[in-house]
Amino acid sequence: MLKIQKINKFFGEKQVVCNFDLEMERGEIVCLLGESGCGKTTTLQMIGGFLSPDSGKIELNGLDITRQLAEEREIATVFQSYALFPHMNVFENVSYGLRFRKLSKADRLERGKKALELVGLLEFSHVRIQDLSGGQQQRVAFARAVCIEPKLLLLDEPFSNLDANLRRRLRKDLKQLQRRLGINMIFVTHDQEEAMALGDRIALMREGRIVQIGTPQEIYRHPKDLWVKEFFGQVNQLYWQDKVHYLYPEELCFVDEEGMWQGRVVEKEFHGASWEYLVDTEAGEIVICENADVEIGSFVCINQKLGREENENIECHSTEAK
Repeated sequence: MLKIQKINKFFGEKQVVCNFDLEMERGEIVCLLGESGCGKTTTLQMIGGFLSPDSGKIELNGLDITRQLAEEREIATVFQSYALFPHMNVFENVSYGLRFRKLSKADRLERGKKALELVGLLEFSHVRIQDLSGGQQQRVAFARAVCIEPKLLLLDEPFSNLDANLRRRLRKDLKQLQRRLGINMIFVTHDQEEAMALGDRIALMREGRIVQIGTPQEIYRHPKDLWVKEFFGQVNQLYWQDKVHYLYPEELCFVDEEGMWQGRVVEKEFHGASWEYLVDTEAGEIVICENADVEIGSFVCINQKLGREENENIECHSTEAK
């Protein structure tokens, strides 16, 4: 469907995207994840036609689109700012892109209505953009993008200006919309939770390169290196039997019998579904997430969780102690 081969981009003497390769399957969502400045938005802009790569090739459905203009590509983009027209009402915004296609007025009306129905805003057709909430404006941006029936939808951190609850709700709406349409999506984000919830695959970027690509489960459970593991959360560095183990707080548990590590609880935080504890041990301070409510000052024993295949093989999480 989409095939990107070794695209590179320089701004002056600085290389911001380095030998980027990606091949997408039909109907797939790929999240470009990484810290600010890692090259993910620049990559998206090259795919969308807003920037030209200095080298490399981009193909869509077998067609070389590397040098095509943005408006010539069967690609739609939803920007972080939404880029809606304030002087137009909802329907006019959604159907704007259809003006440049050889469609009758009746066809434009039908496709505009269909797009608004998909996002649940048909009754807002004649409402002004400034009279909508942030979440409604985001839905208008989605509707405008899918209205032109693109082969590929690009989304550049579209939820970054919204509160956490609204982001989660729109994330679910977007995934349902994608499943109904069967459209391919590339979603740019710096939010690990967002990428894991949305992506069929995640391409984790650092300094212009993909450092690891895979399903959310693959990257989380089998990180390529310590940098990847630490990107997805706080990591305990723990020594046991001449090895150092790198473990997330949720990969540990309290046990009744003697554990791999023992110590006293010195701090605790309630996180709703679980508690986060700071335990002082001979191996150093350990952060652990547990459902049990344990008092500060309690003596506890800690083990690594076992019983799941991905946790029994900790080769990716351990190196020989020096």
